Amino acid sequence: MRYLLSILCLAFSTLPMFGQVETVLVKGIASYISSQNVYVKYASTDGISKGDTLFFKKENVMTPFLLVKDKSSTSCVCISLLTEKVKVGDEFFARVLKKEEPKKTAKDKKEGPLKAVQDSLSPAPSGIVTPETEEKPEQDFRQKIKGRVSASSYSNFNGSDETHRMRYAFTLQGNNLGNSRFSTDNYITFRHTVGEWQAVQDNFSDALKIYSLAVRYDLDKSSSISLGRKINQRISSMGAIDGLQVEKGLGNFMVGGIVGSRPDYADYGVNFGLLQAGAYVGHTSVKDAKSQQSTLAFIEQRNGSKTDRRFVYFQHSNNLLKDLGFFGSMEVDLYENVNNEVKNTLNLTNMLLSLRYKLSKKSSLSLSYDNRKNIIYYESYKSYIDQLIDDETRQGLRFNINYRPFKWVNWGTNANWRFQKSDMNLSKNLNSYLNFSRLPWLGASASLTANFLQTHYVDSKMFGIRLTKEIVPGKLSSDAYFRMVDYSYKNYEYTVQQKIAGLDVSVNLTKKLAFHVYYEGTFEKERDTFHRVNMKLIQRF
Repeated sequence: MRYLLSILCLAFSTLPMFGQVETVLVKGIASYISSQNVYVKYASTDGISKGDTLFFKKENVMTPFLLVKDKSSTSCVCISLLTEKVKVGDEFFARVLKKEEPKKTAKDKKEGPLKAVQDSLSPAPSGIVTPETEEKPEQDFRQKIKGRVSASSYSNFNGSDETHRMRYAFTLQGNNLGNSRFSTDNYITFRHTVGEWQAVQDNFSDALKIYSLAVRYDLDKSSSISLGRKINQRISSMGAIDGLQVEKGLGNFMVGGIVGSRPDYADYGVNFGLLQAGAYVGHTSVKDAKSQQSTLAFIEQRNGSKTDRRFVYFQHSNNLLKDLGFFGSMEVDLYENVNNEVKNTLNLTNMLLSLRYKLSKKSSLSLSYDNRKNIIYYESYKSYIDQLIDDETRQGLRFNINYRPFKWVNWGTNANWRFQKSDMNLSKNLNSYLNFSRLPWLGASASLTANFLQTHYVDSKMFGIRLTKEIVPGKLSSDAYFRMVDYSYKNYEYTVQQKIAGLDVSVNLTKKLAFHVYYEGTFEKERDTFHRVNMKLIQRF
């Protein structure tokens, strides 16, 4: 393991030696969110290809967030790469190749060239921003507030049995309140099951979830102090941190520290028995609109008065070659206590390595390896087949290829292989899709999918078709799908066939008020039909 760590560190240290490609950031807005996809609207999608990554900017950090499945001339259909919720109105940035400027005429030279500005310090690949998104001077802190409140119902009907769950959510991102140096970030939900109010009284922390609740004070444009619960984008794999976070920019370097605790594992509440503290240093090299970024952190976590974990976190991103991008992160544990025997040895516990190569404007390849720990879902409203595929394919080796043979047609295939010394956790997955971004006469988009999954306890096959149409531009849109699923349970030697049909309708009542209704039916022989109905009212501000 020590040799592996040395090799990886050596590889990371040589990354800045390779050439990089100049890109620009193009901003889009999340216009619609279905149960499966996120739709992002752009002025034009020229330069964006299927398989590209869209980034979310938070506190001057660009985080890979969405993967483009399909696109039209002004919209991208995406799937989320993270577990964080996407909200209508969120801004997502695409990195596209910078177009060569035409040769300047004498008149152009007199007027002078536009000045390009550098991209924000970011763990994402290199890039620049357009003059329209240029930062204001350091002393100018402009207020920018966006948020939303929503009320949702999730109803399940299975024969004579039925359950109705209610969920209320509040999100607010207020930057530089009152043009001051203070900002706030909030994401709070409250949920309960109708007729089971006693469960809320017995465990209020299980009903109330605070995913983010923090206030930040900007010392300057590159330095800040935060207090409360929030995810630090420099060390995002640690999840939410309860406590004090400090970051100071020093030219191309940054240093930071955290002191606080971890959320409770059972109900995500505050638990001061899970203390943690640490420090990190980062470096961003920006030259001629090209950049690479690295972060190194040292963290100690405790359980009561005893050391629970002590580890080093490293993250790096870069463009190795033209059209070849890299992102990697790892955690190396430095401490273990087994049967009261303490050892200070190196143990690689979490690692993510990802390469993406853009062959041409029509095709791209990606390869990744992920052995990070499993995600704990405190809330999930996915169907059984979707949750099964997510759980069994998140880790392991993944290969993806995307090809656009025609302007409105995209094809892609990805394969995932999770392996261990023991075959108890083995899984293999093959997924292929064919997307049509525009269908003649219908004015809609369609996709065909096929998924084959093998695990140690179940094999599944799924075939599906989806049709998406904007019925009234900007006002009414719909998403209909049909899937056939076949499960073969190895331990019990029986099979189950399902037919799943769904319809999702979204209505924009006003510019900031929207209503969504979603239905899904699961049909099986010799079993009652399982119905799911979801209704949601969203008010943005």
